[in-house]
Amino acid sequence: MDIQTKRIYELSDPSDGTRVLVDGMWPRGVSKDKANIDLWLKEIAPSNRLRKWFSHDPDKWETFQNDYFQELENKPETVHILIKKIREGPVTLVYAAKDKNYNNAVALKNYLQNFDNH
Repeated sequence: MDIQTKRIYELSDPSDGTRVLVDGMWPRGVSKDKANIDLWLKEIAPSNRLRKWFSHDPDKWETFQNDYFQELENKPETVHILIKKIREGPVTLVYAAKDKNYNNAVALKNYLQNFDNH
């Protein structure tokens, strides 16, 4: 599976493949034209409760991932939309968070890379 993650504030590149915004809200200060998003899957974002609790705290990362993965298990239709895109070619999971290591796109990539193990 060819999955990358990228901040929406970074320039898009042809190597990104299909660009999927995985945040529940449209990022502040970014026009839809500049974002170059092919698909906005807001339903795949973590719940507001989980997102606010996590607050990009590295100490909460493992628990956040486990809880988010549980939420994803309850959204099979949405996950399968993304799996289908990944099987068609490279996909970049686009997010707005400042933290490049601890965010929902990274967690989602981890989930998807282990999806065949479900």
